[in-house]
Amino acid sequence: MVNVIVELSKYIIIILMAVYTFSCFSVFAKVYEEDKKWILIRQNILMFLIQFTAYLVMYLQTEEKKLVLFYLAQVILLIAILVLYRVLYPKVSRLIVNNMCMLLSIGFIMITRLTYQKAVKQFIFAVIGTAIGLAVPVLIRKLRFLKDWGYIYAGVGILALGAVAVLGQLSDGAKLGFTIAGFGVQPSEFVKILFVFYVAASLNKSTTFKNVVITTAIAAAHVLILVLSTDLGAALIMFVVYLVMLYVATRNPFYAIAGVGGGSAAAVVGYHLFSHIKVRVSAWQDPFASYSEGGYQVAQSLFAIGTGSWFGMGLYQGLPDSIPVAEEDFIFSAISEELGLIFALCLILVCVSCYVMFLNIAMAIRNQFYKLIALGLGTCYIFQVFLTIGGVTKFIPSTGVTLPLVSYGGSSMLSTMIMFGIIQGLYILREDEEEIIEKRRERELRRNEPPRRAPRKKQPPRQQPKKKPAFEEVPQQRVR
Repeated sequence: MVNVIVELSKYIIIILMAVYTFSCFSVFAKVYEEDKKWILIRQNILMFLIQFTAYLVMYLQTEEKKLVLFYLAQVILLIAILVLYRVLYPKVSRLIVNNMCMLLSIGFIMITRLTYQKAVKQFIFAVIGTAIGLAVPVLIRKLRFLKDWGYIYAGVGILALGAVAVLGQLSDGAKLGFTIAGFGVQPSEFVKILFVFYVAASLNKSTTFKNVVITTAIAAAHVLILVLSTDLGAALIMFVVYLVMLYVATRNPFYAIAGVGGGSAAAVVGYHLFSHIKVRVSAWQDPFASYSEGGYQVAQSLFAIGTGSWFGMGLYQGLPDSIPVAEEDFIFSAISEELGLIFALCLILVCVSCYVMFLNIAMAIRNQFYKLIALGLGTCYIFQVFLTIGGVTKFIPSTGVTLPLVSYGGSSMLSTMIMFGIIQGLYILREDEEEIIEKRRERELRRNEPPRRAPRKKQPPRQQPKKKPAFEEVPQQRVR
């Protein structure tokens, strides 16, 4: 009986996920808020059904009662996120909140399947991230001096990256961060946000050639420190984010062409200087030929994706444990093996729908500083998704970055929750701008209206004087 439930569950989960993904894009076609409201409520129902089905299967497979308690704790957390965002910020983008909860839910399911202890830690990080994320929108809305702190963002970011480069612990050939009280801290995850704020503040201030050169030099310092620490994923993300923001702010294609050329030359130099990069490139070119020299991880990832095929093996029916660090860098492969490629493709589309919302905010908001921040954070998010999925599918060399909100990692979880909180703050600012514009429009219409004439009082009808007859009748005298 259990085997039948497990076999049916994977099809149920795929159908529910496909319907959820379709609703992510159908909501953009709706004009009336009432229609959008019912689609968003339906998304919440689908998310909780997916989570219930997955944890039911895991409980039937393991018969561990702690999974029931852990599932209930997650339900409480997700309901709290949905309710608190709605109550505290009525103007919030509910699609972004729903997608954030869905990605968290998928991450909890897969990490629980792989390592229960790490799933509990991930839950703690999610609770902390939720508390911080709920405070961020009000700060974005109230603090009007953020655009004046450009050099502070740059200084803090360079100092944090420099400390990692000098004092950081070596992990798989790269210096990524520190370990504090048993928890790993990766400063580059937070520096990405500071980097976006610095570039936005600097380019908002001026787009003259002199200021562009200064901004480029400081941005290059961030990237260079990351390259020296061999944190290639974060370096590549910052490089691409800067190019996109620079091009949008200046509209000068020369800067983009020069940046791409300089980045390509730096990649060639880095390949010859660092053996760590050579190993990853050779593993990308042919992971099976270099199976024992760095290609094992990518080869196991490809085996897992191929084994899962379109519909997956079902939870606890595959071997995702055979992929090294599957909870972090290669969680997409584990999802593909047990939940199927259709589910994995839907996951990608959910991430894309988040990016579409980020772009909508960037295009709609009028303040240039906030526009660049929305664009930078959106590019940072979607490019990280691309690097993660591209690396595990052998589309590009593996860079060792996590899938935001899905992969295990405290720093990644907290930074992404902060990022989503900033985006929500920008969405509220956009709504505020729309209200101000609407009020001005109404005021202008009232001002341009012609003055209305006072209604005339009705006069009582004049009484016409009685006309005297032309010949007056003379009373006849009676003759005696």
